[in-house]
Amino acid sequence: MAEAMPITPAVVTWARERAGFSMDAAISDFRKIVEWEAGEAFPSYPQLEKMAEKFKVPVAVFFFPAPPDLPPIEETFRTLGPDQIAEIPPRIRLLLRKARTFQMGVEELNGGRNPAERLITRDLVFRPTDRIEEIAAEVRAYLGVTMEQQFAWGDAETALEEWRRVLLGVGVYVFKDSFREPDYSGFCLYDDEFPIIYVNNTTAKTRQIFTLFHELAHLLFHTSGVDRTGDGFVDELVGDNQRIEVICNRMAACLLVPEDAFDATFAGQAPTEATAAELAQLFSVSREFIFRKFLDRDLITPGEYDQAARRWAEQGQRGKGGDHYNTKIAYLGTEYINLAFQRFYQNRIDYNQLADILDTKPKNLTRLEEYVSRRAP
Repeated sequence: MAEAMPITPAVVTWARERAGFSMDAAISDFRKIVEWEAGEAFPSYPQLEKMAEKFKVPVAVFFFPAPPDLPPIEETFRTLGPDQIAEIPPRIRLLLRKARTFQMGVEELNGGRNPAERLITRDLVFRPTDRIEEIAAEVRAYLGVTMEQQFAWGDAETALEEWRRVLLGVGVYVFKDSFREPDYSGFCLYDDEFPIIYVNNTTAKTRQIFTLFHELAHLLFHTSGVDRTGDGFVDELVGDNQRIEVICNRMAACLLVPEDAFDATFAGQAPTEATAAELAQLFSVSREFIFRKFLDRDLITPGEYDQAARRWAEQGQRGKGGDHYNTKIAYLGTEYINLAFQRFYQNRIDYNQLADILDTKPKNLTRLEEYVSRRAP
């Protein structure tokens, strides 16, 4: 007989009603849901997974002591207008709730206090009217990464993991997932103690790196934000909201490729696609990013840029795939996984809580730990 999961009855009611299901409609899929909501019985893990899928919430939510305090999406993304809010697809809304459970997991694992010695969102303060180049320079100086270090990383995959490690060191947790919505590169959730960034793992590594710093800029303005592709999205915003979105894009660009570093590495070279590829490799950014800098300096024509950008987009960058456990490690990060296992062995969380915090079936935890241990230096 399958083990009963000790979920919180009130959360089942909250999830069902939030998803718009009446009790009669829910019973057709979950015969004992009346008993579950009354606390007279509990579902098995497979039933819990099915319920999470039906009601579009993460499994971990059902173990919360009370229904989660999730603000309306309009309050979460304050820089977006009503039209932009309405365009957010159901998959992204689900990932928003999932990201919130990870944020609460980080808080629980750390006893409510960020373990980083410095918290960048607390230490740095900017206004929308500040010069973007100065913002980028101050942020980069705070992160403490030199151009020599960045160049030494050698490739985008290494750079992504290093930047992720650097952000964790200043109090920002990064999680990843498959968004299944190509127009969305990532989003962030601001919190005074545990700000997090959520990245679309199916985009190119160079795009993921750019997303990290676009979202970091949002967090520095103490706002949650969304990173979408295309300029049309920014054009739809107004006032300070549009200004902040422009800052987020330009700050990411200026931080990853400072003008003086670009001038030094580009000196004496022709503005060709080959040069763009070489500099992109050096800075761990996309070829399109470098080619756009050529365009902004009137070194190539708009037609040349558009032609190259379309060709590179068609070529794409398909993921290498991989098994379930490596994917899970990429999504959560080794530091977060190791912290969860550490708290389990300290008897601060039980086995079911460990599975929920790691968004992993209980039967897979041992194998996940083995995979993580192989990566230990």
